[in-house]
Amino acid sequence: MTKIKVLVVDDSAFMRKLISDFLSEHPELEVIGTARNGEDAIKKWKALKPDVITLDVEMPVLNGLETLKAIMQEKPTPVVMLSSTTREGADTTLHAIQAGAVDFITKPSGSISIDLHKIKADLIEKVRSASKANLSGIKTGTKKQPDFPGKPNAPFADPIPKGKGSIRYQATQQHGNTKKLICIGTSTGGPRALQQVLTLLPKDIDAPILVVQHMPAGFTKSLANRLDSLSQITVKEAEDGELIKKGVAYIAPGGLHLEVKEVGTSLAISLGTSEPRNGHRPSVDVMFESISKIRNIDKVAVIMTGMGSDGAKGLVQLKKSEAVKAIAESKNTSVVFGMPKSAIATHLVDEVADLENIAESIMKYI
Repeated sequence: MTKIKVLVVDDSAFMRKLISDFLSEHPELEVIGTARNGEDAIKKWKALKPDVITLDVEMPVLNGLETLKAIMQEKPTPVVMLSSTTREGADTTLHAIQAGAVDFITKPSGSISIDLHKIKADLIEKVRSASKANLSGIKTGTKKQPDFPGKPNAPFADPIPKGKGSIRYQATQQHGNTKKLICIGTSTGGPRALQQVLTLLPKDIDAPILVVQHMPAGFTKSLANRLDSLSQITVKEAEDGELIKKGVAYIAPGGLHLEVKEVGTSLAISLGTSEPRNGHRPSVDVMFESISKIRNIDKVAVIMTGMGSDGAKGLVQLKKSEAVKAIAESKNTSVVFGMPKSAIATHLVDEVADLENIAESIMKYI
């Protein structure tokens, strides 16, 4: 059996040893080297040619984000970031995901976490999954991507996003319902995918958007703020009890399930801490099943990149209700094709689309 070769990068000798020991315990993984900072990491990466890199966000000399950008510019390689749960750490991690990192994991108690065993299983699984990631969508070289201004004075606005502007699409009415709802589920690779889709939706879109992105608490607010700064629609972290409005995307907070309930003639968000579903809270299945109970409304369900099968069972329930169109991201553009593949396997998906075409597909049904 060919083992997955891993390079471990962290400025703490203790953390390098701990991470290396954890990964080496798995029969499919082999730690072929360690590095103490970004400069050291780039030298080792070129010399050792690892399959996956675990990369600390906060390092001296050359930090994790700068190191990641250098690697992705030269030759994209699967990277799993290790981050703190601080606001600054969350923002930096999201920049790293946008720059090409496959996934991230949070250290339980800061830069030097003696309780790292708490995330051992997660770390191993994310490294294994990263080794199979599709990085064809990561651009190498220094070619500038098209500018997209986002909102005026946007704090995160930069040339990273691919969106050139919102889509104007004249669609024919699919059903007799006047109310519409879009629901999106994603996981690994999701922040990049969400940016590609949400930045192309017009601000006057005739539907609210509900989003479940697998992320821990503390990161979804930073994600929502970043996407809001780049999009014409409003993007925010969902709040319990708020009435949903057209032209607003609501992202489920990390650690909380997002469901929808009827309040008179309106729909409201309900957040809860019931048991995780297949290890996830928020769960796409939980959101889809909740939406399946809402009648007299046209629904568009979208499942994008992510490992596992979250969303497939919920899609089965959703399709039992009226007026539902389902879109799955294609294998061509999915960073990890697990969730879309499971959705497609239900034979209930109406359209399989490359990432850059998903916003247009949504508008076609809306």
